[in-house]
Amino acid sequence: RLVEVIEIPDHPWFVAGQFHPEFTSTPRDGHPLFTGFVAAAQTYQKENH
Repeated sequence: RLVEVIEIPDHPWFVAGQFHPEFTSTPRDGHPLFTGFVAAAQTYQKENH
């Protein structure tokens, strides 16, 4: 088996992938990796600015 995604649960946002999530995304229905990143960025912005 090949590991395709890793994450560090204790890190605010660390995900590494060996695939192309953009190939399964559309502008209206983003891949969970993208939508999760955007949500984390919004949370960071609210908490730090």
